[in-house]
Amino acid sequence: MSYRREFGWPTEWSDQLNIPWRFRSQYFVQGAAKIICLALRCVYPAPASTALDVREFGAKGDGVTKDTTAIQAAIDKASSAGGTVVISPGKYVSGTIHLRNNLTLQIAQGATLVFSPNDEDFDPYEQLPYKISGSREKTEAQVSFVNHLPAERRRLSVPPAYDDTETTYFHYSLLSGDGVHHVAIEGTGTIDGNRPRRGGPKPIGIRNSEWISVRGITIRNAPNYNISFLATDHIEVEGVKLLNGYADGVDTDGCRYIRVTNSYIDAWDDAVCPKASMALGKRRTTEHMVVANCVLRTSCNNFKFGTETAGDLRDVTVSNCVMLRRDSGRRPLGGIAIESADGSNIDGLAFSNISMEDVIAPIFIRLGDRGRGMEKPAPGSIKNISIQNVVARGASLASSITGIESGHVVNVSLDGINLTSMGGVAARDANVPEVPGKYPEADMFGELPAMALYSRHVDGLTLRNIKIHAAEPDGRPALILDDVTRLEISGFDSTNAPPHQPVLLFQNVAGALLYGNRFSSAADVFLSIRGTKSSDIALRGNDLRHARQAIQQSAEVPRGAVSADADRGASSH
Repeated sequence: MSYRREFGWPTEWSDQLNIPWRFRSQYFVQGAAKIICLALRCVYPAPASTALDVREFGAKGDGVTKDTTAIQAAIDKASSAGGTVVISPGKYVSGTIHLRNNLTLQIAQGATLVFSPNDEDFDPYEQLPYKISGSREKTEAQVSFVNHLPAERRRLSVPPAYDDTETTYFHYSLLSGDGVHHVAIEGTGTIDGNRPRRGGPKPIGIRNSEWISVRGITIRNAPNYNISFLATDHIEVEGVKLLNGYADGVDTDGCRYIRVTNSYIDAWDDAVCPKASMALGKRRTTEHMVVANCVLRTSCNNFKFGTETAGDLRDVTVSNCVMLRRDSGRRPLGGIAIESADGSNIDGLAFSNISMEDVIAPIFIRLGDRGRGMEKPAPGSIKNISIQNVVARGASLASSITGIESGHVVNVSLDGINLTSMGGVAARDANVPEVPGKYPEADMFGELPAMALYSRHVDGLTLRNIKIHAAEPDGRPALILDDVTRLEISGFDSTNAPPHQPVLLFQNVAGALLYGNRFSSAADVFLSIRGTKSSDIALRGNDLRHARQAIQQSAEVPRGAVSADADRGASSH
């Protein structure tokens, strides 16, 4: 069984077993873990080896007959003893199939589960465990969802909810699980959503469950979130292919202990989208998530947390991923998008070894104050974010890290970022609106006054080994930092020399250290400093031979706010 074979056991058990340090070799710990696994079989018994073919229960697999009842009968039979149901080669038309405990559903090579074209063959939306008071009938997101549907399908009843319909409802799915455990969906077969557009059931919708594995399968033409989990723990998505999904690829909402690995995801909306919504009428943290070794193709965001952010997000790593555009449609809006809009506290996210191509804005970090699902809106927090070893080519919007006046982003580190921007934009006003309640998206501010990175309301920003190149000459500063404290910049280099503009622009920056930076092209000014709150800015050991002037200060900058060693260029007001 995949869920037993692939979910490993923590090596920390060697501590719990009081194993002496001198005996804690790799082999001893593995042996102890195996013994414990054997003991746990009495708690989580292994399914029987019996495999039931759905054809034995009357399924035709002819692409015409609706095989829902036969497939369900096989699942119910297998679950009673713990076993495997095989979808053998053929084309099986089906409505909602209910997953059961201790089940492996194996979709064989050459087998395709096809959505019934009739929506009434799928379970209706479930009754929500809460009610929204007031006269509002539907959220804006729900209205938008219904408007996506063709006219003949807009009759669907959509009860009021905190979040959009796709986020909220799970019974309206092909493979539906609610309160199940130890379920594996695997094989090299296919699920076909059988829809030409967005608006329809989910291929896989599972909530309130645990120990779920989805391995190896292909999902095509999904009209809703391809693989969607709510309040589910111990999730494995491994080696899947999601093709031409009209909505999100993999969504994990209020889930814990998640692995998404070795997968190819091609979706019109967000490719991988953890969130923490109010779909259950309460907040639940999304945490302990690994995304690794994936190709993520999208017309929206390659990896995004949000925008449903009522609950918290913490302890997430994303590594060794390629982020691309789809073959058709618009370019990806954001590569890495981290958004707290509804009071979410985001803490401990690490991204590494990422390659992006044609992503509009490679990095977007936004702390806002929309307040969905909150009696009194208040900002959450974003802190302890690490992004390293990123190569991004073809960016056309600046990356941004922005908090709001009443809530700052805290402790963000960018290290080893190699960015090629399309460039070709003229200098513009550096004033950017605050808009704390606006829907968070990488293009929410329009064209930013910085070419590569705009950062505002940040406490603790480290920029190391940032290399910037513009494909076309650009009139904007490479970096603009506004209301940033505890700043460190080292190993920075840019080949773009904006005429009559500084390479770096600081507005009310306090507590900054710049060292080991250089500039490869001739520039008028390396660093321009503005704002009455500017203080404690130090430049040490920078190679600024190509800058006519190292530091330029506006008249309002307090005297003594800036100190520099023998960097070329004079400090002047």
